Amino acid sequence: MEDILVKLVGVSAKQRDKQVLDKVDLEVKKGEFVYIIGKTGSGKSSLLKILYKELNLSEGEAKVLEWDINKIKRSQIPLLRRKLGIVFQDFQLLPNKTVEENLMFVMNATGWKDKKAMKSHLEIVLKQVDLEGVNKKFPYQLSGGEQQRVVIARAMINAPKLILADEPTGNLDPDTSREIMQLLTTISKSGTAVLMATHDLSLVEKFPGRVLKCTEGKIEEEVSA
Repeated sequence: MEDILVKLVGVSAKQRDKQVLDKVDLEVKKGEFVYIIGKTGSGKSSLLKILYKELNLSEGEAKVLEWDINKIKRSQIPLLRRKLGIVFQDFQLLPNKTVEENLMFVMNATGWKDKKAMKSHLEIVLKQVDLEGVNKKFPYQLSGGEQQRVVIARAMINAPKLILADEPTGNLDPDTSREIMQLLTTISKSGTAVLMATHDLSLVEKFPGRVLKCTEGKIEEEVSA
């Protein structure tokens, strides 16, 4: 079905001979906000890495957007990642480039050619994350929350159907965390699915979504009372 963006069936994976995922089944549909909760080392990040082909399956089937993860060619992996938005805890911005240059770098790498169109689109995306006027600033000149908004802008630059967020509020104070969560919730309501790994249960309570619990590589759906 077209609305199903992620479908995992019996997915297992290992890292350095350690089982990190064990027969995981998962579906994520268009516009859903899905949390993966669990302790550090429970398998949350490993699950996200499967989806953007950073980690290989040892068994099972995985389909992300139109790609079969078992059959995807190495040359197609950049195409897959262009269709996903990926938000990391530690920002991973290029420190020697301005905000504009960071976003332009991604656009150049993903096939944009028209400089005027790029600049126009960049302004629209920065406005969406409430960061107008920071184009010429370097990451070190921004607060942690502002840097994470740049990361979300970078994730949105190619209008992805799915954003993968790995502990996106892990390095932020509570007030800034709430702002980032409000932004991700708004993005989800606009039709982009968000799959977010977190161990912060207070965020799950404040910003309701579908909740999956990851324990020792297994995933179970949490059913609210």
